[in-house]
Order: sequence, then C-alpha cells, then structure tokens
Amino acid sequence: MNLILMGLPGAGKGTQAEKIVEKYPIPHISTGDMFRLAIKEGTELGQKAKSYMDEGALVPDEVTIGIVEERLSKDDCQKGFLLDGFPRTLAQAEALDELLAKMNKSIDYVLHVDVDTDELVERLTGRRICPSCGATYHIKFNPPKQEGICDKDGEKLIQRKDDQPDTVKNRLEVNLEQTQPMLDFYSDKGSLVKIDGSQQIDQVFHDIDEKLKNLM
Repeated sequence: MNLILMGLPGAGKGTQAEKIVEKYPIPHISTGDMFRLAIKEGTELGQKAKSYMDEGALVPDEVTIGIVEERLSKDDCQKGFLLDGFPRTLAQAEALDELLAKMNKSIDYVLHVDVDTDELVERLTGRRICPSCGATYHIKFNPPKQEGICDKDGEKLIQRKDDQPDTVKNRLEVNLEQTQPMLDFYSDKGSLVKIDGSQQIDQVFHDIDEKLKNLM
C-alpha cells in the first residue's frame, strides 16, 4: 500500500503514523528522515540538499524529488510506504505523481486527518512547558496537579511564543493555504480519504484501519 498522510499541525498525524506502521509492514518516511539518510549515505543529491540546509535555504523541488526517488527505490519500500510531510505543495504532488508513474506505482490513499481549525487552536494554544525540566502539559488534556505549576519541580509553567493564539492561527492559515490545492488535486483523482481527527486517538486509527483493510 502506497500512502500519503496529511493533516494540519495539532491534528495528531504523528500518532497515527506510528500506529499505521506498527500494524502494517511499510516504512514511515518523513521529509527530514529522507534528507538525513541521503546526507548520511553521501549521495550526490544528499550533498546538494546539505549545502542548501547549511545556508538555511529551502531545498529546491528538483533536489527533493530526486531524494524521494532514491528513497522509494529502496528494498523496504517494495511492499509500500507511508509518506509524511511530503508533498508539501501542489507542484510537489504533481512531480510525485510523474515519478511514481515512471516507477509503475501510484498512490492508493491520501489519508487526511481533518480537525476543525478552532479545535486545533485550542489544542495548540493549551500547551504549557516547564522552563526548568522541559516537562510538557496541556491545560485541558494533560493539566498539572496545581494550575500553572510543574508537578516535577514546582517551577512556574510558561507558554512558548509559538503556542500563542495569534502565532498559532497564522501558522494554521499558512498551512491551510498550501494544503488545500493538494487536497483538491487528490480529491479529483479519487484517492483522498477524509478521516475525522476530532475523535479519540483509537477511534481515529480504527477509521484509518477500516480503509487500509480494503488494500490487503
């Protein structure tokens, strides 16, 4: 099974990716992992990617697509793969389609873990961190025993700048703008599967699993 996993920040995509590869014998391939492997193996494309990353620049699509091709050609991908964090743009989605056609493969499902934006804001802005020990809490889902105080060392908890409402809303809007054209692209192809990510974690996975059973 060849899968793509999509979802906005806070949708719980990472948790579901772990559950999918735990049950099904396919590798979980994130963009970061692909780059790290190509750099570690010292491939020509890996070295190119590293030169851009060292400068803090975005890796161009042609280099990224080349690294994706190298990764998907490896033995562990012969029974399928789970792409996470790629494609990020419509241009990358179209390039991936061409690449897979060349390899006589295609995407079976694009699993979109869909959560209402207001709920995502609540999930992301509720996070609190201990500046001393690094322990993480959530004011609603995982609160400390005493409000605003770390259970472990009694330090006052803080909210990171990244987790403040204006920053979170902006990040979600930018992600949504990038994501929507890809969702439309895969919807037109008939491979998009919308999963209700507002449910309990196990129920979300149950819904994903029901779809994946069709591919076995």
